[in-house]
Amino acid sequence: MFMFLFLVVALAVVVAAVTVAVVGGGESAPLPEAGPERLVDPFPPDRPVNREDVEILRFPVAVRGYRMADVDDALGRLGAEIGERDARIADLEAALDGARSASVTSTSLRKPAEEDHQ
Repeated sequence: MFMFLFLVVALAVVVAAVTVAVVGGGESAPLPEAGPERLVDPFPPDRPVNREDVEILRFPVAVRGYRMADVDDALGRLGAEIGERDARIADLEAALDGARSASVTSTSLRKPAEEDHQ
């Protein structure tokens, strides 16, 4: 009987010591409090997003998949960058078309003048 009580008390002391060591260690606790996993904007703020940035993009896993806010933020950023690129491409294509039409117009105006001099 004495041995049984000794084992129960020893078990209670061990459980209490482990609990205190894990839970209440102050700043030097063996298990520090984990912050919530939030995706910090993984895209570079100082340059446009490129293919490699998208390929290395990984979302932290939540209980039921991915956090919608993280995915929405990343997709919103990608959508804005794609919109800016589309607008820039449209501007450059319009400028190229204007330059081509000006070149064709100036070429067609020069031909009759050159023929008159001959």
